[in-house]
Amino acid sequence: MSRSEELFARAVKRIPGGVNSPVRAYGSVTEAPRFIQGAVGSKIFDVDGNAYIDYIDSWGPMILGHNDERIKDAVIRASENGLSFGCATEKEVEMAEFICERIPHVEMIRMVNSGTEAVMSALRVARGFTGKSKIIKFAGCYHGHTDAMLVSAGSGVMTSGVPDSAGVPKGCTEDTMIAMYNNLESVERLLTESNDQVAAVIVEPVGANMGVVPPEDGFLQGLRRLCDEHGALLIFDEVITGFRLSFSGAAGFYQVTPDLVTYGKIIGAGMPVGAYGGRKEIMEMVAPAGPVYQAGTLSGNPIAMAAGLEQLKILWEDQEIYTRLYQKGQVLYDGIRRILLEKDLPYQVNSVSSLGCIFFTEEKVKDYATAKTSDTKKFADYFQYMLNHGVHMAPSQFEAMFLSDAHTQEDIGTTLDLINRYF
Repeated sequence: MSRSEELFARAVKRIPGGVNSPVRAYGSVTEAPRFIQGAVGSKIFDVDGNAYIDYIDSWGPMILGHNDERIKDAVIRASENGLSFGCATEKEVEMAEFICERIPHVEMIRMVNSGTEAVMSALRVARGFTGKSKIIKFAGCYHGHTDAMLVSAGSGVMTSGVPDSAGVPKGCTEDTMIAMYNNLESVERLLTESNDQVAAVIVEPVGANMGVVPPEDGFLQGLRRLCDEHGALLIFDEVITGFRLSFSGAAGFYQVTPDLVTYGKIIGAGMPVGAYGGRKEIMEMVAPAGPVYQAGTLSGNPIAMAAGLEQLKILWEDQEIYTRLYQKGQVLYDGIRRILLEKDLPYQVNSVSSLGCIFFTEEKVKDYATAKTSDTKKFADYFQYMLNHGVHMAPSQFEAMFLSDAHTQEDIGTTLDLINRYF
């Protein structure tokens, strides 16, 4: 038995499912999760001494690679003054100024502790600002585990969401309506049928929690138009895409301006942090400036702020990083497409810059319904092969691969060679 297996056997006795987040479970790929001891650059190392090329990147924020020396030094320097004060600090001000002065659609910003908290708060602000109660989200888009967002489509797109988790009362989701990603008609129907009582439409501008599903031409622009026509706010959930597709995220990448945006751990260089921001008139609704209450003792934690600000400064000063990530994405994902074409395999490869995913289905994947046609057993076999040959990916068909600036052409070449051998 490996040390990872031993640790997992201990974990299941004290931690539900043996993991502290379901995405770490390997149940769908019939493996024990690898317990990680350390990481550097593009590599991650488990407790059994195995090294892997890592395409999880802590679910996205390690855009510079693991254990970057500049960020580590910033954390050490900050920690010498203390770990938490529950009081205002200069770093919070510097972080807010740095973001707001460089991202046109973020005029004010509030720090929180996670992407989930950022979404929860942004939705509350949207309701407070508009005086409306209903929210439209998209099937297959994940916005954290708050009650109102844990919904499925029910009997059809025209229904209100029904709870998608035990412990969520139906009343918590009755104001959440489900539209179809890449389908503007479904959004327009819901806006009309709600009698314009929709406070906000929230979307992952690139669907990255049903695999990777790019927006079709005109989809995001159409959401902007529909929100304007119906008096709803447009919220971009950029927990995955923020500061990854470009410094200004998917909003800048696709040239669409949201009213509010949510960020996750990338603004903490992987540490527990999130934020929401947007137009000044909306953000001034937040307490203590306005009547929408939201608070948090650890919000703006000085260690997370130091790490995140250092990473954002690096990204701002060297925006060729985004060119390099885009080029690496082309090499990796186009390389996978060529392999599948040469072997006459009908599987789909979706990608946007450094994000990508292989879907084990013949259908073009453009939304949640088509993503679900994937053969998860075939994915599990593929995942096991790659893991056992030194490539670390998310243990789910419906998660993204993440490239970092630390991934080398050798890493990508090794990965493509393994994929070619597998297929």
